Amino acid sequence: MTKLDLREIQTPINTEMKEFEAKFPQYVASHIWLVNKVMRYIVERKGKQMRPMFVFLTAGLCGQISEATYRGAALIELLHTATLLHDDVVDNANYRRGFFSVNALWKNKIAVLAGDYLLAKGLLLSIDNQDFRLLQLISKAVREMSEGEIYQMEKARTLDITEEVYFEIIRQKTATLIEACCAVGASSGGAKEETVSHMALFGEKVGMAFQIKDDLFDYGDAEIGKPRGIDIKEKKMTLPLIRALNQSTSSQKRKMISIIKNESENPKKVAEVIAYVKSTDGIGYATQTMQKFLAEGDMILQNFPDSAYKKSLADLVRYTMEREK
Repeated sequence: MTKLDLREIQTPINTEMKEFEAKFPQYVASHIWLVNKVMRYIVERKGKQMRPMFVFLTAGLCGQISEATYRGAALIELLHTATLLHDDVVDNANYRRGFFSVNALWKNKIAVLAGDYLLAKGLLLSIDNQDFRLLQLISKAVREMSEGEIYQMEKARTLDITEEVYFEIIRQKTATLIEACCAVGASSGGAKEETVSHMALFGEKVGMAFQIKDDLFDYGDAEIGKPRGIDIKEKKMTLPLIRALNQSTSSQKRKMISIIKNESENPKKVAEVIAYVKSTDGIGYATQTMQKFLAEGDMILQNFPDSAYKKSLADLVRYTMEREK
C-alpha cells in the first residue's frame, strides 16, 4: 500500500485551505502590538491543519462549502489553540511541536491571557455572524475536553481504571474535538441535523482510534514522536496497560501498579512495565480495538455517495492512523 501524501489528500479543498490560511491571521488580529506578536508566533507554528481539513472535507461531502465553513474551521482552531496554551501552563511545558511554547517565551501570565483572548475572538466571531449552532457544537467539545482532563486526573490517583472509564476519558479528551470538526463541517455545509449527528459519530469513532494509536506509541521500539514510556512515567492508564493488568494475577498486578506509582522515574522499571505489557495481550488487544473503531467509522462514511470529498476524508483518516508521530 502506497504511503499517503497530505497534499494529495487536500486536493479537493486545496483552494479553500489556501484561502483559510490567508484569512486566519485576520481572525486573531489585535490593535495591541504584543498581542499581535504572540498571535503571529502561534499562527506561524500551526501544525498540519488536519482539523480544518476535517471541517472542509465534511462540508463538501454533506453539502456545500460556505463562508460559515471558514468561520467554523476558524472557531475550531481558535478554541482548540486556547486550550493548548492553557495546557502548556498547567503542564509547565516549554515546548510545543518542537518549538518554544508561549509560556516559555512570555511567561505564564501572557500565555493564559493569550488563551483567553483566542477564546473571546472565537466567541465573537460566532456571535457577530449568528453562527449559534456552530458555537454550540464547539463549546460542547471544549467543555467535554476539560471534563475529560479532570476526570483522568481524578482517576490517576488510584490507578484503578476500567476499560469503560478509559473509553469515556478518551472520548471526552480526544474524540470530542474530531467529532466537533465533522459536525461543524456538516452543519456549515447545510446538512440536516440527522446527517450532522451521523458525521459527529463518524468523528467520534475516528477520534477514539486516533487516541488508541497514540497510546500504542508508548510501547514502540523507535524513538520517534512522543518519548517512549511517557504515559507510564506520567502515570496514565492506557488501553494496552489496562488490558495487561486485567490478564494478570493479583501479585503481578500489584507489582506493576507499585512500579507505576513509586518508580516511574526509573527508566529500567519503565522498560520492565513495557516488556510486561508486550508479553501479554496488551498491544494486540489495543490494536484490534483501534481497528474496530475505524471499521465503525468507515461504515458511516460508506453511507454517503462516492465523491472526491469522501475519498479524501477516508484517506485523511488513514493518514492519521499511519503516522509515525
